[in-house]
Amino acid sequence: MATSHFSATIPQPTSRRSTTTNPFFRSSAKAKIPPPPLKVRQTLKWVVRERDTARPEQSLSEPTTSDDVQELVDFLYEDLPHVFDDQGIDETAYDEHIKYRDPITKHDSKSGYLFNIAMLRKLFGSHYLQLHWIKQRVQGRRTGNNISKGPYEITTRWTMTMKFLLLPWKPELVFTGNSVMGINPETKKFCSHVDCWDSIQNNDYFSVEGLLYVVKQLRYYKTPDLETPKYQILKKTANYEVRSYEPFIVVETNGDKLSGSSGFSSIARYIFGKNLSGEKIPVTPVFTQAFDPEISKVSIQIVLPSGKDMSSLPAPNQSEVNLRKVEGGIAAVSKFSGKPIEDIVREKEKALRSNLVRDNLKPKAGCLLAHYNDPAGRTWSFIMVNE
Repeated sequence: MATSHFSATIPQPTSRRSTTTNPFFRSSAKAKIPPPPLKVRQTLKWVVRERDTARPEQSLSEPTTSDDVQELVDFLYEDLPHVFDDQGIDETAYDEHIKYRDPITKHDSKSGYLFNIAMLRKLFGSHYLQLHWIKQRVQGRRTGNNISKGPYEITTRWTMTMKFLLLPWKPELVFTGNSVMGINPETKKFCSHVDCWDSIQNNDYFSVEGLLYVVKQLRYYKTPDLETPKYQILKKTANYEVRSYEPFIVVETNGDKLSGSSGFSSIARYIFGKNLSGEKIPVTPVFTQAFDPEISKVSIQIVLPSGKDMSSLPAPNQSEVNLRKVEGGIAAVSKFSGKPIEDIVREKEKALRSNLVRDNLKPKAGCLLAHYNDPAGRTWSFIMVNE
């Protein structure tokens, strides 16, 4: 996990729907973070703007205007949350010959469009969708030396997480990207829908790169059911994720190296009841964090349950153990398997940092390693999870 400046990576609208949070560590550039989900509907969670959906009736023969497109933006905020629930989308808003494309899917009719939605519900069951924003985009069309307004388009920015139900281990797949919704200017209905994923370069149908990306996410990892710091995925590339973390609390002491276990016994005693009140605390992942470029100053940490705050946690009874609140913010994260020995960890950190610099990001000094499996346990190394 590396912290970075993300001013140029995640597309940001100029609308009023974006908010900012403090960076994970100090940063000179503020990143815009979407608000947390406000509404849960059975198998679907979305950020939804609460507003009156009533719109004045208009003649379908009138050409689409900018005001009409804004009404369709408002409509999508109300309609899209129902894509995968029992209510479903409002089919009357979509043209009979709507053209749908994503890197591995193609349909040229409303029946095909609706079939694709139904198939996704069947294969993946519950979906978690984070709608970051929706905004109007106008395309220009050149006629001779003049530019006239062509069909309007609406762009949405989203994160989708879903579990593939046909495999016993139910792997989790994550996609982030943009959808461009084309509008028929005469009927004011959506006549095209094109999805672009952040994780691949070739988004044109049929993308072998897109298919391989899906297959890659189906592999098996043994991930213990442990509480972790809460976060939203803002962007997922082929090599890393950009996450927005909520604040969390750790119990920590000094360590010797990123892959080391020096100091672990001290913080383990704290959660097993060796504290001033004798309270036992549920086991959570172990973090090791380096604060300097040379990775020489290391802290070993255990994340404490989110239901606790600094005032309700028992005080340590060891002088070398401390409680600390991490304010959260933006981090770039790469996932890898195997035992996290020091050479591999440093190699992964360098690769992550290199990918961030390549994408014009500015990672801060230091990094954090998350261990999700007991290295002394019986988990096969190739299914162990580290970040």
